Amino acid sequence: MSNNPFTNAWQFLTANTGDYLRLGNWRYLVLALFWVLLLAGIAVAFQNWREDSEQRTGRHLGIWLVRVLIGCMWFQGMLWKLPLPVSDGLQYWTEQETTHAAFEFHRTFMKDVVLPNMTIFGPIVFLAELVFAASMMLGLAVRLVGVLAIAYVLQLWLGLYGNPAEWPWTYMFLALLMFLFVLEGAGRSLGFDAWLRRNVPAVRDRKGLLGWFFNIVS
Repeated sequence: MSNNPFTNAWQFLTANTGDYLRLGNWRYLVLALFWVLLLAGIAVAFQNWREDSEQRTGRHLGIWLVRVLIGCMWFQGMLWKLPLPVSDGLQYWTEQETTHAAFEFHRTFMKDVVLPNMTIFGPIVFLAELVFAASMMLGLAVRLVGVLAIAYVLQLWLGLYGNPAEWPWTYMFLALLMFLFVLEGAGRSLGFDAWLRRNVPAVRDRKGLLGWFFNIVS
């Protein structure tokens, strides 16, 4: 099969990329999770579109599309953090940070703290990227998760800054995009955040602890 965006997308959607295949039959469970998130995100968008005429704009549709695609990117990036607790890919790139991080204290931290404890940090990294993916695809708690994602990406930006195989602007562009999601409250465009703000009284009226919390995170 030729290597192009269409065939690569099809391989990802059918669990036939290299990252999927390394998981053996477990790949079908991971693929099922992806499709659940994607279809749920589409269903939430449809419900918002049906219930709220203010959501039926090209702007909201465009933000939703970009947000979901970035969620798919996070999910795809999560795959090479498997199998748990330590994947070869995550081990390799963590080692790269021990020599290519922009600052000495960062290199020391990765070498003396993170690498010796990869059985702890590996699952944390995997779960973090899964949360980023789910949040973006569903449009849930996008502001809070977006802030966490920005911090995560900036760590990669500085950690791989001196690696000649990496272009630092790649990570900066992703951080800036996540910043725009936070700034815009991208979950309010055809996402769960929009649905909660419209249908949960405490959230809608910003009353009590629940209303205050969701006003901050979404």
